[in-house]
Amino acid sequence: MCVWWYKAGMDVSGGNHRHEAPWKRMSKEELDNQYSPSRWVVRLGAEEAMRTYSQIGNEVTKRARATGRSLLNVPYGDGDGEKLDIYLPEAVSEAMPFLVFFHGGYWQSGSKDTSAFMVNPLTAQGVAVVIVAYDIAPKGTLDQMVDQVTQSIMFVQKQYPGNQGIYLCGHSAGAHLAAMMLLADWTKHGVTPNLKGFFLLSGVYDLEPIMHTSENAPLLPALEDAQRNSPLWQLETAPTQPADPACRILVTVGQHDSPEFHRQSREFYQTLCQGGWKASFEELHDMDHFEILWNLTQEDYVLTQPQVICRGWSWAHQWDLHGARQIILKTIFQES
Repeated sequence: MCVWWYKAGMDVSGGNHRHEAPWKRMSKEELDNQYSPSRWVVRLGAEEAMRTYSQIGNEVTKRARATGRSLLNVPYGDGDGEKLDIYLPEAVSEAMPFLVFFHGGYWQSGSKDTSAFMVNPLTAQGVAVVIVAYDIAPKGTLDQMVDQVTQSIMFVQKQYPGNQGIYLCGHSAGAHLAAMMLLADWTKHGVTPNLKGFFLLSGVYDLEPIMHTSENAPLLPALEDAQRNSPLWQLETAPTQPADPACRILVTVGQHDSPEFHRQSREFYQTLCQGGWKASFEELHDMDHFEILWNLTQEDYVLTQPQVICRGWSWAHQWDLHGARQIILKTIFQES
């Protein structure tokens, strides 16, 4: 079942979007504007928003590590950058649910060491949280990043085979990397992770527009690289059936994200629905690109509230949703 929680006037039509994409009519300057999230913040200036984002990330990660219930810099591969942090709840068990988080930063910045936004609220409810590092550009290519994310999930499954479910969560570029896992051939790797859900926060799913922005230089030297690493393009051109039809995918975008971020999220959701995936779409009320993560640190944020146990995936019809943590916890504990 697909659920769409949308505003009046939003275009919810389906179909192939490849030839009608509005970005193809935009100048490079307009594309740069559309794909620069800091230019769309509404309560802070662009530079102040980025400073605040960095400061909050640093502070919440220090607090998460201060609990003493963390395993830091655990290698999941052989590379220097292939490390992850595991934050454990007070009551550790073999059957814990795991949320695995991939940070954003346009594949060129960001760090696991400043990305523990949701750790304390989720571990307080019995969820183990894993924050994954990957080799950002220019050191790492997109193909390498996707491979590293794949390795990290395999590692969690191998280390905790009795887990109660692995839930992938990514923000911005991290949402793209998480979405690429929908295409993974786990049988080829010899490990089938117990994936129960995806939480995709303000992501980019078609990388072709990025080729025409100033962000492109260290990332995508050719169209084929963009297409190979675009989950939207891959699912449109070669539909992939869900390995587990019960696995749930939540595609979110902030109300104050740019029109292109809205379009990408909307079209990715539509493509998932057309492919038979169990997807939902949510526009997060009065949130910009960065506030979605800031609010994950709050105990009463809607995406991580534990007491509202979902009666089905149609939660969007029943709640005035304005954030992201409550939905995460509802989904995890509904599966428990």
